[in-house]
Amino acid sequence: MRIRFIHTSDWHLGQRLLLNERGEEHELVLNWLHDLILAEKAQGLIVAGDIFDNGNPPHPARKLYYRFLTSLLKSECRHIVIIGGNHDSPGMLEAPKDLLQYLDIQVIGAASPNLADDILPLKNKNGKLEAVIAAIPFLRDRDLVVSQSGETSLDRIQRIQEAIQERYEVMATICGPFAGKVPIIATGHLYAKGAQASGTQNNIYIGDTENLDVSQLPDTFTYVALGHIHRPQLVGGLAKARYAGSLIPLSFSETKDEKGVWILDFEGDQLVEARFAVCPIFRRLKTIRGAVGEVEKKLLEFAEKERAGLKSWVEIIVESDTFIPQLDSRLRDFCQKLPLEILKIRLERQGQSPNDELWTAPSLDTLDVIEVFHKIGEKKGRSPEEWREIELTFRELWNQLNQTEEPSAQP
Repeated sequence: MRIRFIHTSDWHLGQRLLLNERGEEHELVLNWLHDLILAEKAQGLIVAGDIFDNGNPPHPARKLYYRFLTSLLKSECRHIVIIGGNHDSPGMLEAPKDLLQYLDIQVIGAASPNLADDILPLKNKNGKLEAVIAAIPFLRDRDLVVSQSGETSLDRIQRIQEAIQERYEVMATICGPFAGKVPIIATGHLYAKGAQASGTQNNIYIGDTENLDVSQLPDTFTYVALGHIHRPQLVGGLAKARYAGSLIPLSFSETKDEKGVWILDFEGDQLVEARFAVCPIFRRLKTIRGAVGEVEKKLLEFAEKERAGLKSWVEIIVESDTFIPQLDSRLRDFCQKLPLEILKIRLERQGQSPNDELWTAPSLDTLDVIEVFHKIGEKKGRSPEEWREIELTFRELWNQLNQTEEPSAQP
């Protein structure tokens, strides 16, 4: 028996890029995904976390999500499995769980206390088993371990890694009776050993970057559908463990990555073919860097190229060893009639100290919280080893503060 799944992740509906709405892009890319599912006659869809960009997504993002799901009800896609990511609110995702389950849409926002409840047997209209999903969402600290008195942050990291690995082993054991009969697909939303991120994509657990060694997972799993890393890739060279990546570039650091989804064909209990379907670029993101005159030349060259889709967004990094008065106004006036929109302008001064009287700090709305923490650390003069321990503690506190099921929580 042959069955086809599409593996996607990291939609981040409701995301803003430097305060700019991405709704048009998300609508276009979900329309593309809908058409792909129909064209490929896929019987299953797996969304491996971070459906929304935060725990309390705006109404247009929720409307887009539900409209996409209902658009598939009359298609051949009879199995839809959605897991929560670190950006998602488990409570918000699971609020319509019973209704969606009636429509053959399975949602696992948070890990169940009884792990067997997260094993999803998928059957066809005649009641015959077609596949089994070990639905493992983003595992919050409370799902794994509790702090122990006197332990260091490094000790805690090791216990988290061991607990995650053990969770997959237990789920594999529960799936054991199905082994050799149908494909058994595990999901996950985490940073796996050997994965390569596109840019400053900070880890969702405290400090370390390798929370799961997929090469050590039981052979029970036919395939491991992963989310969190926005770059599509095989993990550790293993064909059975893959990140789908995000559907659109979520930052300027992702512009060189292809975006898309995995199309997976299973026969019996084997993965027989995996193809990557590349998503069209609906809005071009571009970083332009150089001296101010060079930047202006590059802007003209970029604007001359014909491209379909939404207006391009540009970030500009001007390299200079001196302060440039009214740089922002100059470049925005220069681009006023060009078919592009400037999102950010930054002066990168060469050979100057942050203590220089002309040095200007970047705007806080262009940095994430970890980058702000690092910039504070640069001024403290502590040793790398000492600062690493402080950073691990900070990450733990930050995660505990934001890992809440309340819809109002922000990631």
